Amino acid sequence: MTRWRPLPDALPREARHLVEQLRALKDRTGLSLAELARRTAYSKSSWQRYLSGAKQPPRGAVQALCRVAGAEQARLLALWDLADRTWPHGVTAAGPAEPAAHAPPAGAEYRRWRAAALVSFAVIVALLAGLLWVLPTGSG
Repeated sequence: MTRWRPLPDALPREARHLVEQLRALKDRTGLSLAELARRTAYSKSSWQRYLSGAKQPPRGAVQALCRVAGAEQARLLALWDLADRTWPHGVTAAGPAEPAAHAPPAGAEYRRWRAAALVSFAVIVALLAGLLWVLPTGSG
């Protein structure tokens, strides 16, 4: 069984309960964080952040841990829903909040991703058009 560090005092009760349940489930598997990372789509450092309470685990991470542990997902996902309402979003539980003036507007990350995808698509189309332009037509 892993010797866990105490959870941050700033962590809300619901979030604390979720992390405690995830820790118990991880301990029940007998897997190290590295082994857990190999069996899921989440890195060892991500699992460290989730299980230390420094960062809210994504819903998919909770599902992945349940699958690896062979545990019922419904109860832990209900705990995740409760914790999601109270988790200090955008802030690590151990650190102070940044001023709101410096926070990016809601959806900014999605807009950046969408812009990058559109630019990538445009570059691919331009490259294909150029390739079709220079290829011989084969009439002859």
